[in-house]
Amino acid sequence: MTDQLPPQPTTPPPPTEPPAEPLVVPTTELAKRRLSPLTAGVLGLTVGAAVVGGAWVITANAGPSRAATFTLKGTFALTESVYTDSGDDSCRGSADSGYDDIAEGTSVTVYGAKGDVIATSSLGKSNSDEMGTTCTFKITVLDVPRGEKFYKVEVSHRGTVQLSAKEAENGELAASLG
Repeated sequence: MTDQLPPQPTTPPPPTEPPAEPLVVPTTELAKRRLSPLTAGVLGLTVGAAVVGGAWVITANAGPSRAATFTLKGTFALTESVYTDSGDDSCRGSADSGYDDIAEGTSVTVYGAKGDVIATSSLGKSNSDEMGTTCTFKITVLDVPRGEKFYKVEVSHRGTVQLSAKEAENGELAASLG
């Protein structure tokens, strides 16, 4: 063994060129000039007016927007086997004659023209006539989709009543049973 180190590689000398200077872009007189407050104000008003005017044009051409849904309203009258609750004007169908499924809270189903269920609700507040022979319920069905050619409404399982789209949207539902 020897005490001497093997020859070491030499490192290259540092570069003799100075580092590159950053690129300086000469400024022109126009770039150095600032806008006067009056020019800036006029420019701001012009751009703002163009944006607002463009928004008005877009919304004006879109036409009036209609809600995608409507509330179907109407009445349902039971004209046979009415049971009137004592103490108030509320009423329901009599169990003796098979109308016990007709009462406040009974299901109301709205079908579209293809026969698919598009909305549901239930019979609302009831009132009986003076003779106690007719029981009338309020019907309110929220969020019925627009765009059907006609609608069919069914209370409980008692068959459907068909309405035109105009009749349904105008709240002209008037159905009866009995």
